[in-house]
Amino acid sequence: MKKISVLILIMALSGLLAFAEDINVSGNWTLTMTTQRGDRSNDVTFTQDGQKLKVTMKNPRGDVNGEGTVKGNDIEWTITRETPRGQFTTTYKGKIQDKNNMSGEAQMGDFGTATWKAVRQGA
Repeated sequence: MKKISVLILIMALSGLLAFAEDINVSGNWTLTMTTQRGDRSNDVTFTQDGQKLKVTMKNPRGDVNGEGTVKGNDIEWTITRETPRGQFTTTYKGKIQDKNNMSGEAQMGDFGTATWKAVRQGA
């Protein structure tokens, strides 16, 4: 009985590791943030190299670039944009559900947090 339990545990962990190795978020996504002012969507391009992540968020005021990481199904990136009031930094943290969906929370400096979800374009 103990051998069967260990075998099941090993198989489950192997499946999780295989999922983690297969994740590549490179491509174009639509990210929707839910804020107190309502939902707003932006196109985002991710370029992943191993665990390293480069991000370009398209915005009517100009594109903003950032960097981050993908570790297993955890994703995190930070962008800093210049505003008339100075620099504004947002850190996005979330979970990758599958190859086409992810969601999480964005920390927007002194302005609090907002939830976000992203869907791969063309999915």
